[in-house]
Amino acid sequence: KSVSFAKFDESVDLAFRLGVDPRHADQMIRGAIALPAGTGKTVRVCVITSGDKIDAAEKAGADFVGGDDIVQKIAGGWLDFDRVIASPDMMGKLGRIGRILGPRGLMPNPKLGTVTPNVAQAVEEQKAGKVEYRTEKTGIIHVPVGKKSFDDAKLKQNISAIVTAIMKAKPASAKGTYLKSLTISTTMGPGVKIDTLEAAQAAN
Repeated sequence: KSVSFAKFDESVDLAFRLGVDPRHADQMIRGAIALPAGTGKTVRVCVITSGDKIDAAEKAGADFVGGDDIVQKIAGGWLDFDRVIASPDMMGKLGRIGRILGPRGLMPNPKLGTVTPNVAQAVEEQKAGKVEYRTEKTGIIHVPVGKKSFDDAKLKQNISAIVTAIMKAKPASAKGTYLKSLTISTTMGPGVKIDTLEAAQAAN
């Protein structure tokens, strides 16, 4: 925090460099975790579902809820949201907007809990501060862990939760050192290296 001089409340991010080869499907690490202290961000959630799940999603706090009407709006270029949740029965209809949502990282996915019959619970998790992570081509994972304005205890809670999740996700086929480096930074601040051995021990 002391080496950050921005005038706004910056995000705090972790960058993991892992000893994996994401070109192999079994070494692609991807998932989502609800941060214990939240993200400090307001997340706009769009739910694509049908029947009584529409009402359930609205009650859970979704910002936009609908079925075919929402699919048509997105097909027309509307993207005024941060997360998309869909019930399994609607996935067939999402094919036509996959090319719009996919490149932006918005396509619902069962692994991330964004394709689920329990849309209300998924909305609550996203609103509470669920973050997604996945390995990039070079084996790096970037993930937000909160805001600079968070007190140290909250940041530590979130960092510990993320490190634990990623250490547990180590693929059996990964050879050599798994956690090669770990860096923390604010949006405008420099990267500060974290001792990987200490981080791994704290996650156990």
